[in-house]
Amino acid sequence: MADYLNNFSLEGKVALITGASYGIGFAIAKAMAGAGATIVFNDIKQELVDKGLAAYKEEGIEAHGYVCDVTNEDAVNEMVGKIEKEVGVVDILVNNAGIIKRIPMCDMTAAEFRQVIDVDLNAPFIVSKAVIPSMIKKGHGKIINICSMMSELGRETVSAYAAAKGGLKMLTKNIASEYGEYNIQCNGIGPGYIATPQTAPLREIQPDGSRHPFDQFIVSKTPAGRWGEAEDLGGPAVFLASDASNFVNGLVLYVDGGILAYIGKQPK
Repeated sequence: MADYLNNFSLEGKVALITGASYGIGFAIAKAMAGAGATIVFNDIKQELVDKGLAAYKEEGIEAHGYVCDVTNEDAVNEMVGKIEKEVGVVDILVNNAGIIKRIPMCDMTAAEFRQVIDVDLNAPFIVSKAVIPSMIKKGHGKIINICSMMSELGRETVSAYAAAKGGLKMLTKNIASEYGEYNIQCNGIGPGYIATPQTAPLREIQPDGSRHPFDQFIVSKTPAGRWGEAEDLGGPAVFLASDASNFVNGLVLYVDGGILAYIGKQPK
């Protein structure tokens, strides 16, 4: 059994998780560190990188933080060059950095739409392109794109986000198609509704003791009957980053408590 579990080890691997100062990216990085990986992350401002470094230190993780705007191709190439010199070649890339703008489509400007596409779709293309050549030279590599249930479903006010995450699902499949022969696996993780500080107001108990309407909606749509925790993404991420998934390529693994499998409860 111990030998088989070695397939899940990330010992000696360098993992770059974009935008991982906090939240889902931080939880994924923590799980990968627990499996033995050396953690590298970036954020857009020094202040966020410093906060991230302090949070990793508190967890006993010696992470390497870089300031970089992932939509800027020159800045990304410079960061990847620095990581290779200072830490090592990136074995595992997690394209986690992302934004969402909840604006009805007819109220959204083209500039706002483009900004979401830029961060959520163009950036994963830019960062993947920066690490793939060294992965090819090394003879292996893992790329994990953080997709979304909006890679499959639409919802009011998220036209740009759904367009970007749908595109990211297809970019995932295309990277797998183009670079699978070099022993590079590119897969996605599609989180369901995750309990984070940002979603806390949607889970507050109402003055009359009832659940927030959105909380009721999500729990009723989820066979697991609960919101996900950021930690629920750790195991799937380690699996997709490890040798245990060497013949898994172009897949989006939805970690959603069963939402996408479920038509929902019949109204009473």
